[in-house]
Amino acid sequence: MRHPPLPGQTPVVETHLDGYDLINRPLLNKGTAFTAKERDAFRLHGILPPHVGTLESQAARRLKVLRDFASDFERYAFLRDLLDTNETLFYRLLADNTEELLPLVYTPTVGEGCERFSEIWRKPRGIFLSYPNRDRLRDILANPLFDPVRVIVVSDGERILGLGDQGAGGMGIPIGKLSLYTACGGIHPGETLPILLDVGTDNAERLADPMYVGWRHERVRGAEYDDFVEDFVSAVAERWPRVLLQWEDFAGANSGRLLGRYRDRLCTFNDDIQGTAAVAAGTLLAAVKVTGVPLVEQRIALLGAGSAGCGIATLLLEAMVADGLGEDEARGRFYAVDVNGLLVEGLPGIRPAQEKFVQPRGATQGWQLERPGHIGLADVVANAKPTTLIGVSMQAGAFTEAIVREMARHTDRPIIFPLSNPTSRAEAKPQDLLNWTHGRALIGTGSPFAPVTREGRAIPINQTNNSYVFPGIGLGVLAVDASRVTDGMFMAAARALAELSPAAKGESSRLLPPVDELRAVSRFIASAVAREAILDGVAEPRPDGEVEARIDAHVWEPVYRTYRHVPVATGTGP
Repeated sequence: MRHPPLPGQTPVVETHLDGYDLINRPLLNKGTAFTAKERDAFRLHGILPPHVGTLESQAARRLKVLRDFASDFERYAFLRDLLDTNETLFYRLLADNTEELLPLVYTPTVGEGCERFSEIWRKPRGIFLSYPNRDRLRDILANPLFDPVRVIVVSDGERILGLGDQGAGGMGIPIGKLSLYTACGGIHPGETLPILLDVGTDNAERLADPMYVGWRHERVRGAEYDDFVEDFVSAVAERWPRVLLQWEDFAGANSGRLLGRYRDRLCTFNDDIQGTAAVAAGTLLAAVKVTGVPLVEQRIALLGAGSAGCGIATLLLEAMVADGLGEDEARGRFYAVDVNGLLVEGLPGIRPAQEKFVQPRGATQGWQLERPGHIGLADVVANAKPTTLIGVSMQAGAFTEAIVREMARHTDRPIIFPLSNPTSRAEAKPQDLLNWTHGRALIGTGSPFAPVTREGRAIPINQTNNSYVFPGIGLGVLAVDASRVTDGMFMAAARALAELSPAAKGESSRLLPPVDELRAVSRFIASAVAREAILDGVAEPRPDGEVEARIDAHVWEPVYRTYRHVPVATGTGP
């Protein structure tokens, strides 16, 4: 079989497969949309019903079935099955109904999908690299079907959203992320590969589940874990020297250090750290345009100083410095609260990534505290009077009414981002935030929320979902064949996203474009990222016109192609 057309190739698919072998390939299957001529050529008569349909009629039929299910998990399972049956139809459905289907394909429903992954696993998708197969990594990756791969999303399943260790069930995250690379960024699905590093699980419920499909063993840690990851990265770099590797949902103890170890060895990034930072920064840059208070004058309280929180703070710090603030002064505008309270000099257990956001003891001199010797979020809000409040704590309801009302006393338009997901872990509900601030809050959430009705008006809630940025980053990287992903490329993505804010343009109250415009958003961000890659010296210099043309050439559209049967001898691959 010749691979379905990749960017820049002919729109005609040539393959020696026929009959069941053809329709059982999800990237080749067209179902009832195979034409009469194709049914003749590929021996499909009798296998398919006589009706000859279209992609549009198939999508309408599937959408009706989807909407008739009783629960979102049933819809998630249905969409997963469609992806494993007919990829073009799946992506057409998702691209045309992004706002409706994004919460089903990814957050929040993907959380339950990971918890119940073994229950719905039916067909192979992606690669499970299990620890017992550590000596076979290169052989597994060598499969010719994976030759076109350009983008990999990998997880070890240890920190799935706010749900913790899901072991092999964590594969739901790479599958979901890569579906958005294609649906939103236009990256050819044949160029994507989800990978799960199955190093066991410490989730007792999974280990006791007779349906669990993963390696039934406690999680491997320490030097054995590090050696396994090293073998994986080395094998990937040998197999695909120009691949884009995205790390996803690794535990906080591993995410930052793995990124630091490998970011200069191959083209790689961690979406939980850097993607979250870019979308949060882009949304905040849009919000400050609405408030009229510049970024350099913002005081930012951050609840949750783990890898995601520090990633957000670091990118915002860089933005403040780029806007003219001295670094020391910029650092003083961040109040990061972790499990032990405000990061302040002398607090035990401060990690290297947190050090730049540690407040000097003198900065809290004279503060009135609810509990002497401990500075919590309520104390920060009452004394530092932040203008922005960001939550990545996984603590549901942590933004209490008292905290939010106190914040609103000191700022006209409080910027409040409860970013933890899934929805059950959000620090506050948008309806409450608007009620407590008398409608003045500018809100961004990590999971989707329905519009809030206030004073007879429906107010849309901005979901600061990473899908606003990572598909465009990937598209930009591939378009100019970048060798690395730089911090500047994430800043370029954030500023590009802010440029698209309808609220900043006075067009509506939305801080972010509607979700159903994600394909256009990704295209715009890809352009900014590609140009920044050239400026940062990690991509070959090209004129702007060529950059735009290369981006367009890399955008795959989910439409059915014409098929041509070729003899086995002239085909390539299996």
